[in-house]
Amino acid sequence: MAKVERELILPSTKVSPINNDNPAVINIETSETLPVTKYDRNGCRKSASEVVSIARTAFNSCKTKNVAFRRQQLKNLLRMFDENAKALEDALKKDLGRPRQEASSFDVEFTKNDVITMLMHFEEWAKPEKPPKPLPNALDQICVYNDPYGVVLIISAWNFPITLLLGPLAGAIAGGNCVVIKPSEIAEATAQLIAELIPKYLDKECYQVYLGEVMETAELLKERFDYIFFTGSTTVGRIVHAAANKYLTPVTLELGGKSPAYIDKSVDMEMTVRRILWGKCSNAGQICIAPDYILCTKEVQDKFISIAAKVLKEWYGDDVESSPDYCRIISDKHYSRLNNFLADKKNIAIGGKSNAANRFIEPTILVNVNPNDSVMQEEIFGPILPIVIIENPHEAINFINAREKPLVIYVFTKSKTVKDMFANNTSSGNLSFNETLFHFTVDTLPFGGVGFSGMGSYHGKGSFDTFVHKKGTLERNFAAITEKCTAFRYPPYSESKTNRISIIMRPRRGISCKYLKPLLIFCLGVIVIIIIQLIYYHVTDKHLL
Repeated sequence: MAKVERELILPSTKVSPINNDNPAVINIETSETLPVTKYDRNGCRKSASEVVSIARTAFNSCKTKNVAFRRQQLKNLLRMFDENAKALEDALKKDLGRPRQEASSFDVEFTKNDVITMLMHFEEWAKPEKPPKPLPNALDQICVYNDPYGVVLIISAWNFPITLLLGPLAGAIAGGNCVVIKPSEIAEATAQLIAELIPKYLDKECYQVYLGEVMETAELLKERFDYIFFTGSTTVGRIVHAAANKYLTPVTLELGGKSPAYIDKSVDMEMTVRRILWGKCSNAGQICIAPDYILCTKEVQDKFISIAAKVLKEWYGDDVESSPDYCRIISDKHYSRLNNFLADKKNIAIGGKSNAANRFIEPTILVNVNPNDSVMQEEIFGPILPIVIIENPHEAINFINAREKPLVIYVFTKSKTVKDMFANNTSSGNLSFNETLFHFTVDTLPFGGVGFSGMGSYHGKGSFDTFVHKKGTLERNFAAITEKCTAFRYPPYSESKTNRISIIMRPRRGISCKYLKPLLIFCLGVIVIIIIQLIYYHVTDKHLL
């Protein structure tokens, strides 16, 4: 869910054997001593193979298959949020300068609600499913078991380092898996806090936090997992996917891309500006589903810019940099990348200020943008919003379809015809009309990408389903009637047998075996009653004679 070329990289670290009971890691660049849970009591980092081996042994013990165990772990995870909400918010403030409201609503409370959803429903979801039976299986028992995959690896991005890590974790726990948890080291304070908290609340063998740099992460990806869930950039997603291919490990890749926002003149422009700017300015635009650029006519562009200037002043005052409600860019590298987009000052309609000292970049709107400009060649992942002029929705659709499939397309219009055009003629992970970001919060909607924006989806029951294998099961009895009904499958073959198989196997609309068993039992009961009555009348007649 992030544009992160370095999302697997931490500043260089080394082990510091301060004492055997409290091993630590020293950040070489800052000399700061950091507590960490991936080191054992001898001050030596557990290797990736050791971590995975511990998880594998725990899974093979079958304790995570126990529904009561899963429920307790989810309760413990919920308690972790309740008891450490402020510490989590403080870590997000340190990493991203995130205001408390955004930290609470986007990360802490949002993920907490994911856990509550799992607790409310996972036991029902975990039960074997009873699908409809086709006619040839009328006498069989068929069901679908929700089997845990086994040992799961979850690799998270830095922009929402709690939501994108612990949300999937809740689904993996509910599904009955053991999990190796890899936080993004770029959000360093949050990663360290999670590494401290998880062992205090969750089973230490089943759920392990693994911190590290590129070398350690590469070591981790060499191991055999049963499922990998990755959130990050398309570039790193390819690396993860390639590593998974070695063992044909199934993966979910939550990536990103350039998500467009189309606006036509039918909209309420005041509301439209607020909703788009909120989606772009939250977390300083470091959101994979933030509107990446706008497609609109020149007339709409002028109205948008006029209102945007007033809205931004209302939200952040005359000096955005001093506002307590505006985030900072995560790292110097990302700041430098974004600042390069502001080099051509003549394209800046609003904003454009920046400060390298605190990695501040002002909300900025760019005009006269050419599709070949550098800002249009990659996901922006920051508070910079280019506007590309188009003349009609057909041109907008062609523009979108000429590029990689985005994670979401935003369409702002009152026209049902235009909505249908985008729904039927574009492909994207999600599609949202007249609103930004909110589709991510709907746990009954699948969230995920397509093509370069990702594969697989999750949220709500989708999170549970992501981490379980649907194991189809058939059970046939040894009753003579069952064998008699299917005996025509055996050699010697004949034309009549082939015809019977063809007739029986043919799908039939409206024919279901759902009520066949109750109907057979009812009919059998009627037959038994009739037989009893006949016997009774027979005995009575003999007695009268």
